[in-house]
Amino acid sequence: MSPRNKPRLRALAASLLLGVLAACSADQPPETADGGTLLLARAGFSDLPGWTEDDVAAAVPAMRRSCSRMLRGEDAKPLTPGPRFGTIGDWRAACAAMERLTPGDTAAARAVFEEQFTVWRASDAVPKDDLFTGYYEPELRGARRPDATYGVPLYPRPGDLVLVDLGDFRESMKGERIAGRLEGFRLKPYDSRAEIDTGALDGKVQPIFWLADPIDAFFLHIQGSGLIRLPDGTRTRVGYDGHNGHIYFPIGRHLIGEGHVPKEEMSMQAIRTWLEAHPGQMQAVMNLNPSYIFFRELTGDGPIGAQGVALTAQRSLAVDRTKHALGVPIWVDIDYGDDGGLRRLMVAQDTGGAIRGPIRGDFFWGSGAAAGDKAGAMAASGRMWLLLPVGVNPNAVPPAVSAAAG
Repeated sequence: MSPRNKPRLRALAASLLLGVLAACSADQPPETADGGTLLLARAGFSDLPGWTEDDVAAAVPAMRRSCSRMLRGEDAKPLTPGPRFGTIGDWRAACAAMERLTPGDTAAARAVFEEQFTVWRASDAVPKDDLFTGYYEPELRGARRPDATYGVPLYPRPGDLVLVDLGDFRESMKGERIAGRLEGFRLKPYDSRAEIDTGALDGKVQPIFWLADPIDAFFLHIQGSGLIRLPDGTRTRVGYDGHNGHIYFPIGRHLIGEGHVPKEEMSMQAIRTWLEAHPGQMQAVMNLNPSYIFFRELTGDGPIGAQGVALTAQRSLAVDRTKHALGVPIWVDIDYGDDGGLRRLMVAQDTGGAIRGPIRGDFFWGSGAAAGDKAGAMAASGRMWLLLPVGVNPNAVPPAVSAAAG
């Protein structure tokens, strides 16, 4: 679920944080789909604010991971969501140049990007909706067996859970997903958060971990992945392995509506503070969000984004997959932070249920509490530019045709 809050943006941030807390990796089903069109206009590297100041070599490892994933297909295959982002063959030369770079050589990395890519300014018809939020990988206390300290179950994907991508059946439903269980020959809604928390899965699904804090568990569901710190001090990682199909509800909206948290003070930290201060109401408020995420234990680098590659702190960006192609490098200029904003090269590697629209990004801050502090308060306006391989003209195919082809 993406940094300088200028005074003129404070009201915007407060109102938008109502919907910010939807997961990225969790890929929860959206309430509505944005109908905007991604507009792309040719620009140059000199048009990128801060291009010569960024350590672009820091984005190369992320780019290499994306290249290794996208180049598995046939050369003629277009990148999803359509041919305006080029074919896999169009990306081979640029990806090969990435592999030849010496790690940490910023000058060489900048030269390769300037040689292999052209710049396209991204926009849409509704600039007031342009929004960048942040997400992170939390670290939580947990154990493999329950006891007096560890009593909150973390469930794997149940065997009777059926996940359905509606785009497989209707082109107009591309990107829409539902989930449920079969009862006879019909697909019925799966258990809600409240039903699961009151024992719907007891004796049916064996938890993979037991967590110490129900609030930590709730935010793990929102983020979609996390690090589990075990009693012996070792750590392991869990990642998204399915959802129950219920629509995500941001409980921040409820807390503001009931007057519990002022709108201008809303953030992930404010939600946690209120829940901790009201243990008697905590579970009922969390259950207002019926969406529930299932997890699996992961080995190796992580967390894993929607492209299937490990995310890179402060270089991986979640985007709307119906508007953007995963693996594309994106230059961002975001009004967040105290040092002139975030101006850097990112790579589109993830998606999210709340990430809807052409100029909508979720900035991956990394793992742990410090990353969470950055991510939780982030709701900022910004701009983006796409870098596409030389020779790829995204305007040669009309956007509507491109989306249909994907």
